[in-house]
Amino acid sequence: MSDVIVVGAGPTGLLLAGDLAEAGVDVTLLERRGGDVSNLSRAFAVHARTLEVLDARGLADELDRTGAGRLAGLRLFGRVRVDLGRLPSRFPYMLVTAQYNVERVLRERAVAAGVTTVHNTHVSGVRQDDTGASVDTQGPDGSTQSYRATYVVGADGYRSAVRDALGLPFPGKSVLKSIMLADVRLRDTPPETLTVNGTGDTMAFIAPFGDGWWRIFAWDRNRVVSDDTQLELEEVRAVTQRALGSDYGMHDPRWLSRFHSDERQSPRYRVGRVFLAGDAAHVHSPAGGMGMNTGLQDAANLSWKLAAVLRGAPESLLDSYQDERHPLGEQVLRLSGTLIRMAVLKPRLARAFRDVVVPLAVRIPAVHRRLIGRVSAIGFRYRAPHGEHDLVGTRMPDTPLVDGTRLYEALRGGRFVLLGDIKPEGWHDRVHVTAPVDGRVVLVRPDGYVAKVFPASADRAEVHAALRKLAGEP
Repeated sequence: MSDVIVVGAGPTGLLLAGDLAEAGVDVTLLERRGGDVSNLSRAFAVHARTLEVLDARGLADELDRTGAGRLAGLRLFGRVRVDLGRLPSRFPYMLVTAQYNVERVLRERAVAAGVTTVHNTHVSGVRQDDTGASVDTQGPDGSTQSYRATYVVGADGYRSAVRDALGLPFPGKSVLKSIMLADVRLRDTPPETLTVNGTGDTMAFIAPFGDGWWRIFAWDRNRVVSDDTQLELEEVRAVTQRALGSDYGMHDPRWLSRFHSDERQSPRYRVGRVFLAGDAAHVHSPAGGMGMNTGLQDAANLSWKLAAVLRGAPESLLDSYQDERHPLGEQVLRLSGTLIRMAVLKPRLARAFRDVVVPLAVRIPAVHRRLIGRVSAIGFRYRAPHGEHDLVGTRMPDTPLVDGTRLYEALRGGRFVLLGDIKPEGWHDRVHVTAPVDGRVVLVRPDGYVAKVFPASADRAEVHAALRKLAGEP
């Protein structure tokens, strides 16, 4: 029996499993795919908040080296440019790198931490009781096996078998149908690292893998066919030409496919001992590149809570996963949906209105800050529980500490950071203690958000009480 079973070895599942294993939790990772690493990535954007999450695991710099480029700004609708260089972060940019690079660094970390991975296994059912949950699986040869753990996390994507086994709905709708995907070589290099434009009837997007291959997303309003309709390079080339003014000499496709983009969200991220994370919990339009990033941040939120409860923290701590992540999933859904709908506006007058009003709005500093904060997730915060200090639930920026480290370095290993003069007894393996930065005694969660602000009169007993609720028994 494991402490936690994670279903799905995509970015969300890998980060979650690696976090738990580093915390000493016994983790089994179940994956329906074989062990071969796929290069068929859909995500290419790693935003600032996700880079901070990876920095707190010592992975950001390594991932940065795999990137095909850093974008200090994003262009929306051809005319609107947002300046990511203004982000209050060590990573004031969006890193362009293929999803399989993210998976590789997370997989290597998970393996090094001791995660047990079972490949080629399909989840056929989930059962739970007062002491744990069982996951029934079937192998490619028809053989069956059951795995049991104290908790189960479904990070198994849009068609989540875990979500289906729980009987949870996945309400929503398709935003764009019959999107064309192609991996190609290009004769001519596009003018920007990410090239995107929409004309009302067409839209195209080009992203580099960084190894000479390019990913094309293309969409034609006037040709909506089923996902299994055969796709030829000529169709991709023609739509890209109409949307971007050039097909950049695309040739030698290694992969062609179609898919549809949905907006959906499960109403519940937790049912008893079973949780949903990433695309199993929510899917968004590709606009803004926020999907994979939101899933990774789900994992960072849930992992430390599971570890804490397994160490004796109150079970109610796990309820905060739904309370915190579901509203943020809704916000990402609304933002990405708004961006994609504005990008594919058909009426000429509506597009003209967009092209005048949106640039003017983005020039307003408060609007610009809010937009880049939401797209990058730097601007998101969790609601502080009743009676807590207003800083509780806010993201703590990386900052130099008086002991010579940075805050996000001190968070590594799933640690809390206590900024204050009070040194707790018994949590040395889970809490990094350093002098306060601004005189306040502040406890920072392993995911980089403020967990507690103590009054000036606080003593060691109050710190111990907070740690028992948030980090488990000493």
